[in-house]
Amino acid sequence: MIVNKDWVYRNITTNDGKQVPYRWTHGATDYHMGDGLMVYALVQHMRAKTCVCLGSGGGFIPRIMTQARKELYHQEIFTGNPDNNWGDIGVTYIVDAANGVGGFTDWTKDDSFFRSNFHPRVILKTTEEAYYNYFVKEGVEIDYLHIDADHSYEGVKKDFDMYSKLVKKSGIITLHDTDQKYHDNYIVTDDIKPEYYEPFDGPAKLLKEIGPEWKVFNFFNEGNHREKPSSTGFTLIQHA
Repeated sequence: MIVNKDWVYRNITTNDGKQVPYRWTHGATDYHMGDGLMVYALVQHMRAKTCVCLGSGGGFIPRIMTQARKELYHQEIFTGNPDNNWGDIGVTYIVDAANGVGGFTDWTKDDSFFRSNFHPRVILKTTEEAYYNYFVKEGVEIDYLHIDADHSYEGVKKDFDMYSKLVKKSGIITLHDTDQKYHDNYIVTDDIKPEYYEPFDGPAKLLKEIGPEWKVFNFFNEGNHREKPSSTGFTLIQHA
């Protein structure tokens, strides 16, 4: 098998047996990486060194970004110092305010499974604070940007407008939760009061406004195999 399903189970879809939170939104199961397959392939194919993930409840996407970069070293594409985030094989940043808005995070402690095994560079601030007070000041140029933080239209638009300025012309952006059909079909249990429910279709609304300076590729699988989790929508965006 090309994919080592037992290693994937221990390290990607679970934290050594404990299910990674929110993996289901990526259409992932114990042995299937869902959207993670796309992330892995993109990092590998584009040789992306500087990867930035905005928002992550369980560290699912950033751990795959890191693993894909590490494997580029073992595949003799990257050379030099193979340190996860301080060597010559690039860096994975994860930005999350970890304030409970939009869901909880399980990895903020230094000894969490995700941080202990994948050692991301972590910024526990809002995406706006991180943009102006770290990425702009450090002059960071991004190879691969994944946007999955504030899911309101205003929030995701702000993140896209800010961080897309830092993406290289050869770089790529992916947006999560972009499938309006998934959003509209999703059932909210009756015990959740309307005032506490936050729609997550901001990314889908943003897609309708993406200008001709960008190329957009949607990957939706809602309804393709109804007995298994499906992705909430994964969209790839590149400079035209």
